[in-house]
Amino acid sequence: MKINEVKQLDTKELVEKIENAQVALDKMKLNHQVTPLENPSQIKLARRDIARMKTELRQRELNK
Repeated sequence: MKINEVKQLDTKELVEKIENAQVALDKMKLNHQVTPLENPSQIKLARRDIARMKTELRQRELNK
């Protein structure tokens, strides 16, 4: 998810996306431990997407 897409979401949608992405990341990590993923860099990309969303959420909090 690009930063421009994150900025277009409203705060409620952003929080929901963060929660869903975190759950998906946890599942991905667990599945990777049991059976290695074909592309383990997906974990890194998911982590970075979550960080982008959390950064945008924090910036919105500070700007209020």
